[in-house]
Amino acid sequence: MGFTSIWHWLVVLVIVLLVFGAGKLPKVAGDLAKGIKNFKSGLKDEDAAQADAARQLHQDAAPASQPQGSTTTAQAQTGGQPASANATRPAETARS
Repeated sequence: MGFTSIWHWLVVLVIVLLVFGAGKLPKVAGDLAKGIKNFKSGLKDEDAAQADAARQLHQDAAPASQPQGSTTTAQAQTGGQPASANATRPAETARS
């Protein structure tokens, strides 16, 4: 009698019917389905909350005081290039 045998599952079904009764099985199955549904909706709510938190963090991290297209003081001093680009070539800036 293997685990995947049809006789195995028929015996399990008969035992379950004897323990729970035929009238109680639909109620148990309905409660199980409600539990799974609530679990899935909880996961969706958690994902939505994490997405909102990430979006808020991204908005807070964006520099709101500097409009796009304007140069900073460091960029104006280095000829319009970001300071990190000039850090890799210190010899060229010393000759200028």
